[in-house]
Amino acid sequence: MRKILLGLVFTAWMGLAWAATPKQVVLQVKNMTCPACSITIGKAMDTVPGVTARRVDTQGATVTVTFDAERTSAAVIAKAITDAGFPATAKADANGG
Repeated sequence: MRKILLGLVFTAWMGLAWAATPKQVVLQVKNMTCPACSITIGKAMDTVPGVTARRVDTQGATVTVTFDAERTSAAVIAKAITDAGFPATAKADANGG
């Protein structure tokens, strides 16, 4: 019984570890001209379920987003930023997703 219980716990733990692996995408974003743009983009990211972190670089015109691929995708993230008035396209995908 103990082996079965340990096996179930281990299996559940491995499943959670695998599912929680975050993805990251770097988006090229147009029309970012001031710090207020970062706030607007941040608010747009707050509406996307699964976004766990973001870094807005106004000088480099990029937004780096870490997200849960089970809950969202790079395309959904880019659309949210674009809908906020900042056309966004994927520049690079650091984790293959």
